[in-house]
Amino acid sequence: MAQSTTRRVSLWVIMGLLFVGLVGFGSTGLRGQMRSIGTVAGQPVPVQAYADALRDQIAAFSDQNGVQISFAQAQARGMDRNVLAQLVAAKALDAEAARLGLSVGDTIVRDEILRVSAFQGLNGQFDRERYKMALEGAGLTEAAYETGLRADLSRGLLQGAVIGALPMPEVYATTMVGHSGETRRVTWAALTADALTDPLPEPSQADLQAWYDANPAAFTLPELRQISYVWLTPTMILDQVTVDDADVRSLYDQRITQFVQEERRLVERLVFLDDAAATAAKARLDAGEVTFEQLTVDRGLQLSDIDLGDVTRAQLEGAGEAIFAADSGAVLGPLPSALGPALFRLNAVLAADEVTFDQAAPDLRAELADDRARRMIADGAEGINDLLASGATLEDLAANTDMELGTINWNDSVTDGVAAYEPFRQAAAAVAEDDFPTLGSFYDGGVFLLRLDGMTPPVLQPIGDVTDALRTAWDAQARQTALLAEAGTRAARVREAGSYDLPDIGLTITTEPALTRTSFVPGPPQGFTDAVFGMAAGDVQVLDNGAAGVVIARLDAIAAPDPTDPGVIAQQAATAGQLSQSLARDVLDAYSRAVQRDTDVAIDEAAVNAVNAQFP
Repeated sequence: MAQSTTRRVSLWVIMGLLFVGLVGFGSTGLRGQMRSIGTVAGQPVPVQAYADALRDQIAAFSDQNGVQISFAQAQARGMDRNVLAQLVAAKALDAEAARLGLSVGDTIVRDEILRVSAFQGLNGQFDRERYKMALEGAGLTEAAYETGLRADLSRGLLQGAVIGALPMPEVYATTMVGHSGETRRVTWAALTADALTDPLPEPSQADLQAWYDANPAAFTLPELRQISYVWLTPTMILDQVTVDDADVRSLYDQRITQFVQEERRLVERLVFLDDAAATAAKARLDAGEVTFEQLTVDRGLQLSDIDLGDVTRAQLEGAGEAIFAADSGAVLGPLPSALGPALFRLNAVLAADEVTFDQAAPDLRAELADDRARRMIADGAEGINDLLASGATLEDLAANTDMELGTINWNDSVTDGVAAYEPFRQAAAAVAEDDFPTLGSFYDGGVFLLRLDGMTPPVLQPIGDVTDALRTAWDAQARQTALLAEAGTRAARVREAGSYDLPDIGLTITTEPALTRTSFVPGPPQGFTDAVFGMAAGDVQVLDNGAAGVVIARLDAIAAPDPTDPGVIAQQAATAGQLSQSLARDVLDAYSRAVQRDTDVAIDEAAVNAVNAQFP
């Protein structure tokens, strides 16, 4: 475990350093003014390390959720504090490793460097020139990089020593899998209001009054907020926007590659050292001795490493004519490439595509108009704020700007007009009567201000105003009560007989032969599975299914997972591994916190804020 931890740590360190070289951070002024955001055990926490780690975490979160988040959103989620805590923890462990005299030798450092694919040439071997260029791109010297790598490998030794001897007891995983893998055989039947033969009782006025008194929430009108507002969206001022034909044509020309796409090919390129190696590989492929995928793996590469994406004939240079003449699925070569002789696999043919100017113009014109309307609103925001500061009311704004005045009686159920915008809804829910109006914005570039004029508190409607709703609710409850009683009678017969197979029982049963704790069964009420797993074999229960009626369930049998089943054995092994990893993380986290308590940590919050300010 220690060895794998070491390699994992070093890999992330290496990738992080390379990332620095690719993207950089901040302005030269910021770099020139400060190099660290604090110290841990007297060792600096570099500005660049914090910035890159924070950027990586924001990018990872955005990729995972399919939407790019801003720094403000990341900060609201505490990502900046998490990154800082991780860097401090790593530095503290570095200091502890040094105190204990833990270090790795030159051979281990060398081996780790040799494993990095970014430092390897086309032959898969370490290339000193690539190594040098990668480090120069990251702004590092070889000595600085190797010193940092040695420290990270040493920290990996410490982490491995802490978590390396934490096996989870076998009985723990067996018990967990036994619990989760247990199954139930259950038969159930639904009973609806159609099963009732007797008419519902007629309620007295006292019955209705009692129901009304017992359920006031059902007859209470929600709070209403009387709100005045002004708003302005790009759509409201489109008639003020003029878009010249020349601007539309210019935008079309700027995006010409989007609208006019020449014929392309989806291609993978596997480069060899010379024609002889490429020819030999092609011969093996043609003879069926290997697949193209295996040839790629034999070179120490993955298909993603050789994927060129969609390319034009010109981009393929000397190989273009042959590839564009081939059919999809063909492997061609050896053919020339910028990196040497190569085999090319043609994965798809993409036909030429063209959207003419006349076809694209309406959408481009609308886009330009909307963009200009947005800019007009953004440019006018300062003037709106100036008017507010001078004492202007919402009515004054409506009279002196393009903003439109409106009123609304708002609560959570109102979603029309301006209330369809979530920012407005949030502001309407939070505003107080004495609040000074502040300019809010919509996702479409619009702006708004609102004022709370008054509130109507929740009010219980008089019983005379809710006669129909009250009778409907009382009948529904009476029907459900009668249905539960009828189901109880039938369930008692099933319980006595130990079977649904009874004359005139009038139930259509469904059998679930192997219900698990995570199973979902459509039809029965929510909580059906939990109820079944709380029953003993042979038990019969009646479960309220709300408006859908009731369900009668009988637990027929309980079955433990088969300990000899390969799937159960694999699940036990996986569970044991997950539990061991979880325990290791907890122990390492506790150890790390203990180390930090005994380590001098000094974070310069002003420096942290200065770095944060560089993020968009």
